[in-house]
Amino acid sequence: MEMSDKIRPPGPFSLLARTNLTLTVSSLLIALISVLALNYFVISPIAESSAADQAALLVLSAQTWVELPPEARPYFELELAQSHDLIINSPPRALPPAAFDQPYLSLLVEQLSERLHTPVVLLSGDELIWVDVPMGGFELQIGFSPQRRDIQPLYVGIIIVVLGAGIVFLTSLFMVQRIARPLVQAAERVESFRGGEDFEPLPERGPAELVSLARNFNTMARDISALLSNRTTLLAGISHDLRTPLTRMRLALELLPDSVDPGLIERFERNLRSMDELISDALRFARGTGESRQEIELEAYIADIVESHDRRIPFSARDAQGIRLMLAPGALQRVLQNLISNAEQHGDSVRVELRGREVHVIDSGPGIPDEYKLQVFQPFFRLDRSRSVATGGSGLGLAIVQQLCQAHGWRVRIEDAPGGGTDVVLSLG
Repeated sequence: MEMSDKIRPPGPFSLLARTNLTLTVSSLLIALISVLALNYFVISPIAESSAADQAALLVLSAQTWVELPPEARPYFELELAQSHDLIINSPPRALPPAAFDQPYLSLLVEQLSERLHTPVVLLSGDELIWVDVPMGGFELQIGFSPQRRDIQPLYVGIIIVVLGAGIVFLTSLFMVQRIARPLVQAAERVESFRGGEDFEPLPERGPAELVSLARNFNTMARDISALLSNRTTLLAGISHDLRTPLTRMRLALELLPDSVDPGLIERFERNLRSMDELISDALRFARGTGESRQEIELEAYIADIVESHDRRIPFSARDAQGIRLMLAPGALQRVLQNLISNAEQHGDSVRVELRGREVHVIDSGPGIPDEYKLQVFQPFFRLDRSRSVATGGSGLGLAIVQQLCQAHGWRVRIEDAPGGGTDVVLSLG
């Protein structure tokens, strides 16, 4: 598990995606309800009324034609064709039944059957719809356009859904972006904030809630930066000032008479060396957290650190040629030296591998149990409960590694090495 993983939101969607999805689903539901209501209260009544009017016109036209004298009927037929797009044939022709799927024509058949008191069948011919109308002893055949007054509730519904969803989506996109953009900016600043005094404050503008969030973050960041700066200054000052009494104690040991027990002197010197090591670690940590970054060639710099170690450490690299990064070189050197020293204390053999932007420090030791892979980065935590410096060091090496990684945005984790041992992975980007 990585020690410095960035905190991620609990889900795969951003605020913009979640809000747009919610608004889109709600707009689709509203559009669906609107279409159903429109069809039930508006479209269906209008269709029924239109079919009733058309049926009444057909029946009335047939009645008028029957009542007119024969010499006036051609003029009436011409008037119907010009004014109402209706054509009357007498006697009827033999035509095939019409195949239609229009709701309006189904309603028209019902209305005609009701008015004529006989079943009605629509016929097809000459690109018109025909209906046989028995009237006053005559068999009339009246034709009209198949597209006349047709209604398309499905198309109406599609238009409402598509346009409604599009309008809601664009509106939500505009509104949520005004909110999401400052939040994304705030999230990026939080992820990049390392406690330094040179952080870039968030702009305090926009809605009142976002202004309050930005103001509180800026205040918190300044307080944390000041706190860390004071802690580092205090740590460096105390560590530096302790060097003087340590030097005096070493001088006092050198001036002791020969009659003093040599074993006692050796114990004092060993304790002084331990204290000096702790002070040196504290000073290196204080210098490392405030170090500025420089552009370095990763493979060459890692190789130099490994080669400068007291013992010969095998080093290999792959997929790292030409990689240049902006890093704090002193902090990186301290991190690698601590990891190598820690590996040497727990394994007979140690090797360093550079894989892309990840540095692997691998030892052949007994490994670290899973329940301790996080705790070993805590100050003064040691798997060796004896607290002996000879068997486990000071207990600050990995704690300094973690602190420096957090200060510079690196990540460190502990894995089991293939074949046994421990693989400490340092990710630099």
